[in-house]
Amino acid sequence: MKIQPFTLVLAVLFQFFSFTAFSQKTAALNTLLDKNSEFIFPQTPDKISKVLHAKTIFYEDANGEKYAKWSTKSGLELYSGLGKNNTVNEMFFEIPDHKEVIVGGLPYGLILNKTTLENAKKQFKKYNADVQKLDAGSEFPEGSKLIFKKGKHFTTLLFDDKNLLKSLRITTELIDPAAN
Repeated sequence: MKIQPFTLVLAVLFQFFSFTAFSQKTAALNTLLDKNSEFIFPQTPDKISKVLHAKTIFYEDANGEKYAKWSTKSGLELYSGLGKNNTVNEMFFEIPDHKEVIVGGLPYGLILNKTTLENAKKQFKKYNADVQKLDAGSEFPEGSKLIFKKGKHFTTLLFDDKNLLKSLRITTELIDPAAN
């Protein structure tokens, strides 16, 4: 059987595009995580910007609360409220516009758009993780959220209706769902 050159070129191109389309990207958090893959608090916007190779975008909400946001090359977006002296004591990790990009290298070894609710339940069982169903009016209708406390921080994981991780939030207090 002889392979036609055109067929061979198409096969190679298909393999290349399949690999790049479905490859996992990394968040490149590097020195922002400790040896246990946990985010180190407090941080400064400058340090986060330097590690991520991303410009810090500062903004305020309608109440005058200050925030910072970083958009990375991987497609990951990080944002945080700013505390006294612009310190970062909590962090949100999301992929904007519900893109189907798979991003790893996150705190606790989590992977957006790949970690499942079942895997997270097993991983965080030792912290008495609480799972709640999200209602139809939430950001991820019919999805779930998993919440646990470790040290001074609460971690909230949001999953879509396919039970894939869509958002990771590390905060100093639980956020009222009405605030979203």
